Amino acid sequence: MAHSLLGYPITPYRNIPMRARLLVLGLVALLAACDDNLYSGPGNGVAPPDNLTYVVDPNGDDDLPTGVLLRWDFDPDPDLESWQVYSRGSAGGTFVLRGTTTSNSFHDTGLPHLDYYVTAMSVDGLESDPSNTVRIDERLALDAPGTLTSVSLDGAVALLWADDPALDNPAEFSNYRIYSASYDLDAGLCGTDWDLEGTTVSPEFVVGVLPNGVPRCFAVSSQHLLGYESLWSPIDDDTPRPDARNVAVFTQAANAGQSGFSFWKDLDLDGQVDANELGVVGDAPGADVVLSDPGSVATLTPAANVGFRTYVVGPVDDLTDIDFAPLGGYGSTPLAAQPGWGYVAEIDRGGTFPSYGAIRVSHVGATFIILDWAYQTDPGNPELVVR
Repeated sequence: MAHSLLGYPITPYRNIPMRARLLVLGLVALLAACDDNLYSGPGNGVAPPDNLTYVVDPNGDDDLPTGVLLRWDFDPDPDLESWQVYSRGSAGGTFVLRGTTTSNSFHDTGLPHLDYYVTAMSVDGLESDPSNTVRIDERLALDAPGTLTSVSLDGAVALLWADDPALDNPAEFSNYRIYSASYDLDAGLCGTDWDLEGTTVSPEFVVGVLPNGVPRCFAVSSQHLLGYESLWSPIDDDTPRPDARNVAVFTQAANAGQSGFSFWKDLDLDGQVDANELGVVGDAPGADVVLSDPGSVATLTPAANVGFRTYVVGPVDDLTDIDFAPLGGYGSTPLAAQPGWGYVAEIDRGGTFPSYGAIRVSHVGATFIILDWAYQTDPGNPELVVR
């Protein structure tokens, strides 16, 4: 009989009963299977997460983020059970467990900590080495747009601003964020509740579905690819107003029933501005402006309650070039309708403040003219297009 090195007898394999042989083979197979689950790195059962990145949540009304979204590469290892997220609030602080997730992302709400890393947990409860560490650094925020202007539209406002944040930092720039709030025209104050109107990569944006005659404040910020939001641009206020293009008005001699133009004609006498009461072409009596033709020259003649003047001496390129109604210079003198010229009306409707309207003549014919018009339904508000 053979003996081991320790002196114990060794039973030949052929003498082991078949049931015992099967038990030994099963133990060998089990040990081999366990060996497959052994980790090769120092202290971990699965690989550490790769490519940890982050994007912060913009706050809107200041330059501090309100949360951070962490992402890392997905690992299909069947032995991986979950990921552990660690963070610390200061550079010299201790990392503490922030949360556990089975997704390869983690949204940490509230003011983010300074540093984050992630580890992987195996099904056996073994934790991997840390991933790379990311630092949340608000100093990466871009500059705010330096200027902001606006164009009043019918039920909308077009915003235009300096594109410097994108042009100066093309590799870090993500988009612009547009905000609006109510505006008290008399007090000159914006409201405190700001709404996000949208985002864009262009230095322009049209805020739509706005009520005409209701002033609003607007501001724009720039956003970094990592989510950092800049301070705001200068705040601008604007008031949408109705307008229309290519309206035909006939001379009295050619068609008296279509020779009068009213920016607003209160057809139902309820004192409310209705859509069908704006830009009305009809009879001369009661119209704000009448197109007469003394000496075969088409002439815009204002009503008794309307002050009338040219916007500038000479043509304007578009109706939107007529910005604020001028503060003075209105009169009752009829003015010749000239192609490309702009005209402004100051209308006394019996209220505390006058109303303002603008006309741009695009065509002058033998019997009619074609004009574009805009009207500010907010009494006393001289803003017709650009602020």
